[in-house]
Amino acid sequence: MPIYVLLSTLTAEGGGSLHADPDRLVAVNDEITAFGCRVIDQYALLGTYDFLTIVEAPDNESVAHLSVDLGSRGTTKITTFPAISISTLVEKLKAPEQIGRTSRAAAAKSAKRGSQRSGAPRPSDQAQTAEPTLARFVD
Repeated sequence: MPIYVLLSTLTAEGGGSLHADPDRLVAVNDEITAFGCRVIDQYALLGTYDFLTIVEAPDNESVAHLSVDLGSRGTTKITTFPAISISTLVEKLKAPEQIGRTSRAAAAKSAKRGSQRSGAPRPSDQAQTAEPTLARFVD
């Protein structure tokens, strides 16, 4: 199943609720499981966000629904990100389907082909020899 990162910030009401009942964190994780998602790990944070929760969910729509439902209580604000494993990313980067990367052999062949097209220098290769003039600045 796809992996998602949920960054949560407690509202004042959420902070009060959690302070009064710390076991509420476990209860929310149980609700996430009942929703068809699975909590992989969870961390309390210091800074802009209060919690980082890593979940597995069947698809984007399910985790979006989960985030909206949890946020609708008014106790937390959630920012959700899809996560891609490093091994999956490396596999994609090594795949033959590429836009901006070619093999060294293909790049050398292309460069050689380009240099054999024309013996005439391109305008961009010619040095700018015209002297700057002040005539356009003087009345």
